[in-house]
Amino acid sequence: QLVESGGRLVQPGGSLRLSCLSSGFIVADYAISWFRQVPGKEREGISCISAYRLRYSDSKSRRFTVTRDGAYNTVYLQIDDLTPEDTGIYYCAARQGSCSDDFHEARAYELWGQGTQVTVSW
Repeated sequence: QLVESGGRLVQPGGSLRLSCLSSGFIVADYAISWFRQVPGKEREGISCISAYRLRYSDSKSRRFTVTRDGAYNTVYLQIDDLTPEDTGIYYCAARQGSCSDDFHEARAYELWGQGTQVTVSW
């Protein structure tokens, strides 16, 4: 099971840290990824972290930072310098294995959280 939290209303230029709590499986054997879905667009991959690798999609590394706690149970997504275009539902997803080249593709994941809403607005 994956449970996201931390989404809220934030003003442009602000920062936010989202959490993804994992339970019910051996997290060290899985890759955990963050996705977001903005209205009218497909779900977009942001990042992937596994036991030995951390990857970001394209330009996401500049404002997005992924970390995890020492027990590997929680993965965090820090988003800085938020803009209204960051508004959307943020999901975490898990799959067995590592962050291979298709890590940014939603179809590659079998386990999903319910999502957490991020709204960036004045």
